[in-house]
Amino acid sequence: MAGDQYATDRRNPPLGAWVALWEPLWEPPPVVPLTPPILAAVSVAADPSGFLTVGQPVAQRLARRRLLGGDGPATLLVHGPSGAGKGSFVDDLLATAMCEAADPEQRPCNACFGCRHARARTHPDLVVASPERWRDDRGSGESIVEAARRWLAETAGAPIVARWRVVVVERADTANEQIQNALLKALEEPGDRQLFILVADDASRLLPTIRSRCQTLRLAPVEQDALAAWLVEREGLPHEQATALARLAGGHIGRAVGYARAPALVEWRRRTQHELLALLERGRADRLAAVRELLDDAARLSLGPDDTADQLAPDGGRPPTGVQRAAALAIIDAWVDLARDLAVAAAGSAHLAVAGELLPELPAAARRLRPDELARTAAALERIRTALEQNVSPRLALEVAMLEWPVLAIRA
Repeated sequence: MAGDQYATDRRNPPLGAWVALWEPLWEPPPVVPLTPPILAAVSVAADPSGFLTVGQPVAQRLARRRLLGGDGPATLLVHGPSGAGKGSFVDDLLATAMCEAADPEQRPCNACFGCRHARARTHPDLVVASPERWRDDRGSGESIVEAARRWLAETAGAPIVARWRVVVVERADTANEQIQNALLKALEEPGDRQLFILVADDASRLLPTIRSRCQTLRLAPVEQDALAAWLVEREGLPHEQATALARLAGGHIGRAVGYARAPALVEWRRRTQHELLALLERGRADRLAAVRELLDDAARLSLGPDDTADQLAPDGGRPPTGVQRAAALAIIDAWVDLARDLAVAAAGSAHLAVAGELLPELPAAARRLRPDELARTAAALERIRTALEQNVSPRLALEVAMLEWPVLAIRA
């Protein structure tokens, strides 16, 4: 997925690659000079500061103060839910840190060598990794913790051409405690010209000692009218469609762009949430039987329409574990959103339930449920999501989720 620059094997993509389905964003700009007319075409909503991210004024201001002010760099922690636009915002940070403009107020200029290669993730002073990459890059007999320590030690060199050597750790919140302790040591003893950028969905999963050493940059949902206007200009959508997608995405730009560019995502979300609503009235046997169908449906979306049946299930049985895990995570994300929308509707505010855009049956179901029950279910689903990221069996995780799903009186 372009926004987070994952190189992925489509037969068995790493966890982060498929989760980034919700954060595709725009392709990184080509490594060519970006003239003012081209910049205008990239994003009419771009901030005058040179940031191409729509919205996020507070995070932008804090980041620029750190990168351009007298205090110098600290570790930056960019966090927000999947689809919040973290990949694009990190690109803005990289361009700002590596811009060659003489006047700091003009950074990022988006035209110099530093900006262009930072946004393309090809700058010689940029290194990027994640727990998934450390797992994949382990040497013979090497543990993932040892691989992470080795990689962190290798990043300590001086920059070649930029002011700083920038170290990006994506999905830092999925690292185990041992890896986080290794990361903490690197943050405690950074090089004189070293800048760390940590990226996380849930900052609370990071050690408090790591968070205390970071300038936190939280990405909030973009105001939906502004996001709709951006979609009209950037994606060429009719206003009505852009407004609907901005609402469906909950103000998260990554999701909105994903929906705009891949309408199958919207249909998959509707289909999945519709089935979950129907399962409210079904017994345990039907619920457990539905898990395989839901997983296969999401896995097919992961691989894409051009992939063969052998790629979906190369051994004639189940899809590869990486595909199953990523599919289960996407299902849980849609499930959490549905539970929260049901809680909103059950509390008497059905007009605020985003899922109502696709599910006209949602208000009727919500009237038969209690908000506190749904709140507990949403919390349970979040715990299941965390367990999935820690390598719990995808099918088992979804089966547990089915048992947590409220049971309505089954109609005769």
